[in-house]
Amino acid sequence: MPSARSRAPLAAFAFALLAPAAFAEDGDFIKANYTKYEYLIPMRDGVRLFTAVYVPKDRSKLSPIMLNRTPYSVAPYGADAYRSELGPSPLFSRDGFIFAYQDVRGRYMSEGEYVNVRPHRPIKTDAAEVDESTDAFDTIDWLTKNVGGNSGKVGQWGISYPGFYTSMGMIDAHPALKASSPQAPIADWFAGDDWHHNGAFFLAHAFNFMSSFGHPRPTPVKRNAFDRYMYNDKPDGYAFFLDLGPLSNADARHFKGDVAFWNEMMKHPDYDEWWKARDIRPHLKDVRPAVLNVGGWYDAENLFGPLETYRAVEASTPKATNVLVMGPWLHGGWAGGDGASLGPIAFNSNTAEYYRENIEYPFFRSILKGGDASFPEARVFETGTNQWREFDAWPPKAAKPKTLYLAAEGRVTFSPPEPGAATAFDEYVSDPAKPVPFLDEVSNRMTGDYMIQDQRFASRRTDVLAYQTDPLAEDLTLVGPIQVKLHVSTSGTDSDWIVKLVDVFPDDHAGETTDDRPLASFQGLVRGDVLRGRFRDGLSNPRPFQPNQPTAVSFTMQDVAHTFRSGHRLMIQVQSTWFPLVDRNPQKFVDIYAAAPEDFQKATQRVFRDPATPSRLEVLELPR
Repeated sequence: MPSARSRAPLAAFAFALLAPAAFAEDGDFIKANYTKYEYLIPMRDGVRLFTAVYVPKDRSKLSPIMLNRTPYSVAPYGADAYRSELGPSPLFSRDGFIFAYQDVRGRYMSEGEYVNVRPHRPIKTDAAEVDESTDAFDTIDWLTKNVGGNSGKVGQWGISYPGFYTSMGMIDAHPALKASSPQAPIADWFAGDDWHHNGAFFLAHAFNFMSSFGHPRPTPVKRNAFDRYMYNDKPDGYAFFLDLGPLSNADARHFKGDVAFWNEMMKHPDYDEWWKARDIRPHLKDVRPAVLNVGGWYDAENLFGPLETYRAVEASTPKATNVLVMGPWLHGGWAGGDGASLGPIAFNSNTAEYYRENIEYPFFRSILKGGDASFPEARVFETGTNQWREFDAWPPKAAKPKTLYLAAEGRVTFSPPEPGAATAFDEYVSDPAKPVPFLDEVSNRMTGDYMIQDQRFASRRTDVLAYQTDPLAEDLTLVGPIQVKLHVSTSGTDSDWIVKLVDVFPDDHAGETTDDRPLASFQGLVRGDVLRGRFRDGLSNPRPFQPNQPTAVSFTMQDVAHTFRSGHRLMIQVQSTWFPLVDRNPQKFVDIYAAAPEDFQKATQRVFRDPATPSRLEVLELPR
């Protein structure tokens, strides 16, 4: 598996993360200490799910079961073919847990039909009405009754898509399920996870993932027959996706009707009932297992999921054991490697090892085997100062509101515009034919560490507005979500609005990046996100802009825990393209998924900063 320093593309990383050889441990230990069994476990509707179970050869004491349900294969198949390591980390197999790995319904060796983020059925009238929560329930029921040597207690964990299945297992949970850890889980594929952020389509990620994962599997198979798209004729992703043209060309040129979910997405450009049925948050009620929510501050795929899952459980089941852990990781970066750095930035400690040894393993062991079951409500890694912090609430109760105002001459101030000042704005021309790249390098994928990369290449473009503070006199620590509140206008009838919060290092900074480049003047991305402007009044209520009419636009950027050190500057960048991370908005109010080439047009964008229409970010400051 790639280390946390790796430049691995996200889709490839997700598959590597969940592959059978996810750890570099010697498999001889597993073979010497475990016996493997393979079962087809019957569900209530008669469909059988392939499950590989590893049981300790030492049966002198009863052991809890750790369950992982995945669409990415439980290979290697065959009773004599063993995984090289078991569980979330080697600590679990050395402690004698039982492990069960299951191909979810319709994937690899399991029977049935596969449905992406299968909607939950809150009301079921007969055995034929199944969902992922019933499959988890039936699996746990069978395992506890049929696997010898188990203690009757079960823990479930999973990263990314398996994190979604872990969350689903928490709904109407089997009584034996005592501990659940949804890690980078999918919560909502239109609002903030994977394929969309605030309605804007994450093109490169969706294309690369679905080009392999999205093909049909009509009968059980032991391996995926489809490789990821290789870009042999055009490895420059910016050029490839620009040449692709309108989104409709993806299927016509490449998928040829064989990727059903891609075509389904193209039929649902708005947050309609089809998308709402795939939002897990309303169903996370009366949660009985203890929950360890885990995410990475730089997780390009599923930063939204763990934070929203934590919030949903807190709101619906306030007395549940429901804790949050956020570290300085990309997608799944806590599961392997040392977590000492990411991209160009060093964290000066082995954050992933710390998590596995001091958070994850103690959580499951205490609940499933007995011991101290008290945990901090929130344990987060504060970037900038590079330290773990513990809080009794998230966001921390001590945090105070603070406002960052966009001001004249490219400044960020902490005070609103002076009353009576005249209308003021900054403007740029956004051209879909020459979009702002999301990364200052050649890549055809959503690279795992783009969320921490240097933004100087963007701040120097004429179609990006950049505002910054004076050098800070003292440390400034921001925690929790960031509320973006802009006043804007466009000469078109639709537009995307991308906002980035950036940490600007001093011009005389003496440090270096992990690849020996100077950190002087480095502009490190702290948080960035996008709103498809048509959804400014809600994801279910798309509306065109009135050309050149000042309009309020607001959205929430996901949480941070970051300290801007004294001498650094805080920068805010505003732009309207972010390519090919986000597909191109034609800047004309049309169905973007069915747009024609002639629909794409330049637009003059204005960002207002006067007393009547102040543009700002509302943040939470944690006193030092």
